[in-house]
Amino acid sequence: MAVVQGDITDQDVDAVVNAANEHLAHGGGVAAAIVRAGGIGIQQESDQWVAANGPLSPGVAAVTGAGAMAARWIVHVAGPRYRPGEHNAGLLSTAVHAALEAAATAGARSVALPAISAGIFGYPVDEATEVIADAVDVWCRDHPDVLDEVRLMGWDARTTEAFSKAIGDGR
Repeated sequence: MAVVQGDITDQDVDAVVNAANEHLAHGGGVAAAIVRAGGIGIQQESDQWVAANGPLSPGVAAVTGAGAMAARWIVHVAGPRYRPGEHNAGLLSTAVHAALEAAATAGARSVALPAISAGIFGYPVDEATEVIADAVDVWCRDHPDVLDEVRLMGWDARTTEAFSKAIGDGR
């Protein structure tokens, strides 16, 4: 597990995780950046997935092609909308596990993962990055030798620093 600051759409990895909404309507944040970089085909595949399967539910990941991006696949997961008093950490961990499982099932060996739910879904960055780092650590320990690399992506210095702090205990 490594922390990288930069544009997730530029990552030369097998799979990029998209912090999506339940309807895979890629209108803002990471989702919009992915469609801008990869092309409208990503939105079209997403629409087809929703038409066939219904809205994305917690713990479920949708996989589409990555279009013009360097990655082969986009793994779409809907993290929780942060609500005080709710089981936010459990829902976010479930989304991370679903993303990693779907990436591995698709055949990915390397994955770039953003701070799911820490944007418009309102999850505090420090809490979200800690939960995500813990979930990646648990999943990788439970599935040794499945993924060669997981990049925790910070778009900005603040998120990158939070991810670095979250893995600072030697993971």
